[in-house]
Amino acid sequence: MAIDKITSASITTDAVGPTQLNEASNYAFTGTVTGAGEDNKPIFKVSGGNLSLSHNTWTKLTISSEAIDTGSCFDLAGTKRFVPNVAGKYLVLLSVTAPTSSDADYIAINIYKNGSNHTGANGLNRDYNSVQFSSIVEANGSSDYFEAYAEQESGGNMNLSVNYFSGFYIGN
Repeated sequence: MAIDKITSASITTDAVGPTQLNEASNYAFTGTVTGAGEDNKPIFKVSGGNLSLSHNTWTKLTISSEAIDTGSCFDLAGTKRFVPNVAGKYLVLLSVTAPTSSDADYIAINIYKNGSNHTGANGLNRDYNSVQFSSIVEANGSSDYFEAYAEQESGGNMNLSVNYFSGFYIGN
């Protein structure tokens, strides 16, 4: 007969193992389970309004709104930088839209790490298309910072809006 409910009174120290439990059953746990899951903090998500980009010039994106910033790691008022403060790997995401029906030959978006181009993506703008990407980046903690940049090649100036620039800790 398989046991579907386990109480601490029904087991002794080191008595539970794969041969004593029915692995096909679902068990309801009460109390606190520790060591399971991940914290994934810090987490940030910011966005911005329209920014006029000059032709063939990398421009730091305007960030004006903060939806999430669990560790106060994004400097919204000043540098517009994400400073992780925790060493490890991060998943970063960036999405922009050219809010116009005018076509552009080329839009590129990049994440800069410590002031230099680090990783990014590019695409064509065809009637309100978005360009977006995600990447895993390594951070040393408070000595590294990340910023969002874009470039466009339409022949003239072009407006661009930041749908989101976000990221979160994924581990060492």
